[in-house]
Amino acid sequence: MGTSDHGRRAYIGSFTAAGGLGITTAALHPDTGALTPLHSTDAVPNPSYLAPSPDGRYLYAVSETPDGAAAAFALTSRGPELLAPAVPVDGADPTHLTLADGRLVTANYSSGSLSTLPVRADGTLAGPATVLAHQGSGPRSDRQEGPHAHAVLPDPSGRWLLSVDLGTDSVRSCALATGGALTVYAETRLRPGSGPRHLAFHPDGDRAYVINELDPTVTVCRWDPGHGALTPLGETRLIPDEARALAADTFPSELVVSLDGRFAWAANRGHDSLSVLSLDGGTATLVTTVPCGGHWPRDLALHPDGRHLYAANERSGDVTWFTVDPATGIPARGGSVEAPAASCVVFV
Repeated sequence: MGTSDHGRRAYIGSFTAAGGLGITTAALHPDTGALTPLHSTDAVPNPSYLAPSPDGRYLYAVSETPDGAAAAFALTSRGPELLAPAVPVDGADPTHLTLADGRLVTANYSSGSLSTLPVRADGTLAGPATVLAHQGSGPRSDRQEGPHAHAVLPDPSGRWLLSVDLGTDSVRSCALATGGALTVYAETRLRPGSGPRHLAFHPDGDRAYVINELDPTVTVCRWDPGHGALTPLGETRLIPDEARALAADTFPSELVVSLDGRFAWAANRGHDSLSVLSLDGGTATLVTTVPCGGHWPRDLALHPDGRHLYAANERSGDVTWFTVDPATGIPARGGSVEAPAASCVVFV
């Protein structure tokens, strides 16, 4: 039995300012999901979030710094190789990015904006960035004094880009014009003070789940791709009632949905747990929580075959992997690998 998943690789982003190695390449064991680090590159500072190209030839990274930039890497047998100097996004502290219609789009937390950069045929990025500034604020003066775009991702139809804004308690539905400009078509307001952070779609494409950072909840929404309309249906708490006293110190980070749409999992920083949710129509029910295997799980990723989960535990400096029980959705810890200041995991 080989030690790699038929050549598939995991790429771990991290905060170099906190001792991270930059982007670490790891081999995947085909049965256990175990990670074996191979090499790393610190060619750009703070590559905290990564996105591979659909053809698997390139890897894109934000550079989460006050001067905000994005970078393109070629994926080679020697690991990611920087194609060209990082390109400014004209936004501060980009935390998330996605690819859409030949463009790279970043969500810039501190400046509360989205930026688009053209992607050339050779995988490199071009500038200058086209910027869409968010407007608004929320009731939490310490965290919501202005907009804080935290994530941007396409909907399953490919018609829309959804921008999740922690500072304005809202999700914006945007369309990308030919020239790269983004236009907001709708803005869905969520509960004031909830602090939406990230969003994941159900495989059926008609529901979306928004994970909230400032209150440990997930908001279940109906999604209408015809009109780009997101409609909140209800909220589910991500930590048990008996742990309610810990809510003020719990900051959920990421949510992923199982390939069959029966379950979802959420990572909870502070509580240092993974929540298991059972999905049924327009509802999500908390089944249980399990330890995340470390401290401060900043990201949670599902292996492409759906059998394994990976928690990037930022403050304990490791990535822990779990095997998912297909009947119950409950993950069982398999092991972990050292990854200082880990912030995300993606697969190619």
